[in-house]
Parts: sequence; structure tokens; C-alpha cells
Amino acid sequence: MLRKKYTVSLHIKILKNIVMGTVSKDSMVTLTYDLRLDGKEGDIFESATTESPLIFLHGAGLMIPAFEEQLIGKNSGDKFEISIPAASGYGEINEEAVVELPLDIFKVDGKVDDALLAVGNSVPMMSSHGQRMDGIVVSVSGEIVTMDFNHPLAGEDLHFSGEILEVRAASAEELAAAYSTGGCGCGSGGCGDSGCGDGGCGDGASSGGGCGSGCGCN
Repeated sequence: MLRKKYTVSLHIKILKNIVMGTVSKDSMVTLTYDLRLDGKEGDIFESATTESPLIFLHGAGLMIPAFEEQLIGKNSGDKFEISIPAASGYGEINEEAVVELPLDIFKVDGKVDDALLAVGNSVPMMSSHGQRMDGIVVSVSGEIVTMDFNHPLAGEDLHFSGEILEVRAASAEELAAAYSTGGCGCGSGGCGDSGCGDGGCGDGASSGGGCGSGCGCN
């Protein structure tokens, strides 16, 4: 009777160790966070909650490298505070990424959609090299459209505070999916609507790994 009880307890302990893992390369990490700009006392820019957490494959290359590095060695249930200066996040503002483009390239059937070129609107575009870019409309003057291809969080110091909900080994299927598509992260996290991912314009491109939303794992 005692031996049977010991065996069950051992199995429970082994299972717990599998689920309650340590963050390392190729582990699936589920976490919550609040992202604040300009330090830990700054305003919350976005959040990933327990209802809609950030889930990603550590080491797949989609998250900000400095974010991933500071999670290494942490365990399920650990809380964290991570501060990332702009240079290690989405970079400083690059003046060369603010460019003037001819109005003609925005025309469809000879017409321009005024709503598309509203100042402040984000417009998905593609460089001559096939790189996807998201540009912000700065101004429209005559036949010239000024676009800013800096990442929306360029020049911003980032501060994350949150909790790791779960760490586990990634399955073979998850590894194959992540590395065949360039990374995997899902949930509400990762800079959300601000568009973590590739940005920039040609040689002046600013490109940063996403801190959250990605290919979608669920």
C-alpha cells in the first residue's frame, strides 16, 4: 500500500516537473505582462492577460532578443521585471526611414483612396526587395506623400512586468511549424496593433522582432 502511494506521488512529481519547466531555447512559454513606456512608472501601452496571454516558442526569433534573454532560467510562477532601452528594443528613430513617395503609387484604377492616406494611418507596403513594410502617413502635399517607416516603438524605452504562467517543452509539430515560418508567438501580447515585426523602407529599413503577436499557435 505504501509502495503504491509512493509510486503515484513520484509520477505526479515527474509530471509537475515537465509542466513547471525552466525557460530555455525551444521551450513553449505562456506569460502575462504589462508594457509601459518610459520606465516602470510610465503609462501602460498594452497588456497580455491571463485570459489572453502571450504564448511563444523561446529562441525562434520572433520576440525582441533582449526580452527573451532576460527570461532565460525563469520558471513557471515566476514574476519578472524587464527594462529594455530603445537601442536594444526597436532601435532609435532613423531619419532616413522618413521618405517622400510619389502619389501615383497609391492610386488604384487611377484614383487615390483619401481614407487610405489620412495622416496617421498605417499603410502596408512592400519594398523593391519584397520586404513587407508598414508606413505611417505623415503628410500629403500635392503629388508627394511623406511616409514614416520607423517602427512605431522606435526611440522608446520599454518596461515589461508580468508573470510566467507555464513553461513546457515544445512538441515536434510546434518546432517544425515555428522554424519553417520564422517563429511563433500568439495571444494578445507583442505590441499588438502597433505592429511588431518587420518595418522600414529599403536601405533605411528599421526591422525588429515582434514582442508578441505572431503566426498564431492556438
